[in-house]
Amino acid sequence: MATPVMGQTCPETPDHSARLAQIVDELRVSRGEGEARVLTQELWALWTDAPDAAAQAMLDEGMSRRSSYDFLGARVTLSRLVDYCPDYAEGYNQRAFASFLSQDYDAALVDLDRALELVPNHIAALSGKGLTLLELGRNEEAQAALRAAVEMNPWIQERALLAEPLGRDL
Repeated sequence: MATPVMGQTCPETPDHSARLAQIVDELRVSRGEGEARVLTQELWALWTDAPDAAAQAMLDEGMSRRSSYDFLGARVTLSRLVDYCPDYAEGYNQRAFASFLSQDYDAALVDLDRALELVPNHIAALSGKGLTLLELGRNEEAQAALRAAVEMNPWIQERALLAEPLGRDL
């Protein structure tokens, strides 16, 4: 695994903001789940494009640990990533996911808010925030977050959690 050398600083996070905005616009008018799935895969490719090899290795390891149900190991690895690259949104989003799965909803919410500060149209972080707020019993805030996520991508699964469906016939 590539790790940063002592004192090494994280390079700038790749600026994918223009393409991210374009994909979100395309998702809003997409005609079906298949089209939305292809666009969402491209979003994930951009979100998980880490600033350098060391950051990518930490992200990949953290996601792998999370997928293997090693939530503590994932959080430790992703915390190293966040410490190394504090302006890389996906480090926070993935650590939030590991925290959510560990039922540490307060920690998840802090990381999701930071991810959304860095990438306001991060649909996955926004829907994750909605799910986290639901777990915390903050239903009104949860509905607002979920509604915002569904407005960006009307095909996400979390649309089923909206108290009142959006006007678009899905």
